[in-house]
Amino acid sequence: MEETISLKEIFGVVKKRLLMILAFVFGAALVAAIISYFVLTPTYQSSSQFIVNQELQDPTQYNTNNIQTNVQMINTYNIIIKSPAILDDVVEELNLPYSSAALGEKIQVSSADSSQVVTVTATDENPATAVDIANTTVGIFQNEIPEIMNVDNVSILNEAQLSPNPSPVAPNPILNIAIAIVLGAMVGVGIAFLLEYLDNTITTEDDVENKLGLPILGVISWVEEEDIRGNHFNFQSSRKRRSGFDGAQEKSI
Repeated sequence: MEETISLKEIFGVVKKRLLMILAFVFGAALVAAIISYFVLTPTYQSSSQFIVNQELQDPTQYNTNNIQTNVQMINTYNIIIKSPAILDDVVEELNLPYSSAALGEKIQVSSADSSQVVTVTATDENPATAVDIANTTVGIFQNEIPEIMNVDNVSILNEAQLSPNPSPVAPNPILNIAIAIVLGAMVGVGIAFLLEYLDNTITTEDDVENKLGLPILGVISWVEEEDIRGNHFNFQSSRKRRSGFDGAQEKSI
């Protein structure tokens, strides 16, 4: 038999396990905050730009074909920049404590569609090192590209600058905490419904009808021991009052 669940039952399960769900939410947020602020190391980015523009003898001959040629060359340049031919010199000049392959993972090369401007972005735990990597990579590339490609069409457009108060690009504590809250709520709700699904105990009249398919003929109420004592005390007090009243009537007669 196909089982269905109503919104009322969903809210009932969430309400029943609300404390557990909140524990998952706050726990996940706390873990994300601790990791973001005390475990992960902040990283910084810095960018340097250059433009690819072929120098012509006759400027009047410069047309869209020349621009298209330069744009197509950028795809090749993007590969050359991250090659050992360039990065080995960067590692040697900056005396970096890692290889050119590791340096390549710290560098991103991008350019907008149909744009002759290329942006080289370096990421490092030290903001000053990120600036040096970006500028040195572009500078060495500009010096080496005439020998590699036999062309001289690279001009530095904008050098990376060290900000007085650099801000890390990662981690983002607010974003991490927000994601952790959502994941914590999802996990908490999922476990709440799993526990409810695995719970086969019969506790209410509805459970008898839904799980056993039997009609309810009567309900035995649960009476606490304190209620029994309270009722017994009230009964004894009532008897004493009645006895006193009957004795008073007998005396008056």
